[in-house]
Amino acid sequence: MTWQRQRLLCLILLLLLLSTALQVLAQSCTISATNVNFGNYTGSPVSPGSSPLSVTCPSGDTYQILLNAGQGSGASETVRKMTNGSYTLNYGLYQNASHTTNWGNSSGTGYVQGTGTGSAQTVYIYPQLTSGQQVPPGTYTDTITVSTNYSGTVTFTVTATVVANCTLSVGSLAFGNYVPTAQTLSTATITVTCTDTTTYNVGLDGGTGSQSSGYTRYMTGPAGAEVPYHFFSDSGRSTEWGNTVGTDTVAGTGTGSAQTLTVYGIMYTSHYVTPGSYTDTVTATVTY
Repeated sequence: MTWQRQRLLCLILLLLLLSTALQVLAQSCTISATNVNFGNYTGSPVSPGSSPLSVTCPSGDTYQILLNAGQGSGASETVRKMTNGSYTLNYGLYQNASHTTNWGNSSGTGYVQGTGTGSAQTVYIYPQLTSGQQVPPGTYTDTITVSTNYSGTVTFTVTATVVANCTLSVGSLAFGNYVPTAQTLSTATITVTCTDTTTYNVGLDGGTGSQSSGYTRYMTGPAGAEVPYHFFSDSGRSTEWGNTVGTDTVAGTGTGSAQTLTVYGIMYTSHYVTPGSYTDTVTATVTY
């Protein structure tokens, strides 16, 4: 065998050894991840703490841990989306507990970098579910793929349960001056905000007047004197508004946005009571 052929064989052997070394290097990191469960969501921000992620790389190797955008339609590495049918719920994955440093898969969206020790190293993902999202109740999920700058990937699931929720705010109703010879009319506004598709009923109790009974409520004035009034759910003041669900409450279906209901009040004529200021407190309740 000539020295030229020997040299060629040595070069081929060297290239094979380098190829094998590169293959080993490409498979040299392993990853494991923990699923993220936000629990119940009612519109307030949810931060379930930290979720561990383990990476094992050879000692001295520099690695990068990358999180993709997930599977939600329209998601990005900065705004990820859990889905329930056609509905989406936005959330974020962060590198720090204050949720200020995003964790993505590029220098523009952030990633975690480290140096292998030959043993498992634990880093933490800090998930956050943003507030004010009004979507239908149900279970929302996503799948995130974790990778490194070496070969191999692992996935973990992200889950949240949206529960039906309603909030209620009520404005005051002021009749102003009452003259016994004329009816006195006034209105108040109730604002209801419920999760999308959630059915609800709004009821008004009988107030605090000692004589209140049925639909007749009483305001209390000087020396315990009382004057009656009524609430209705329609502008024609023909449908009394009470507190029995399915009978005299006002029903609706949430849209995720604020919905306005009007209370129509009336004081009938011929109540010759002691002059002065009269008040009552009525409790509004939303049932869903």
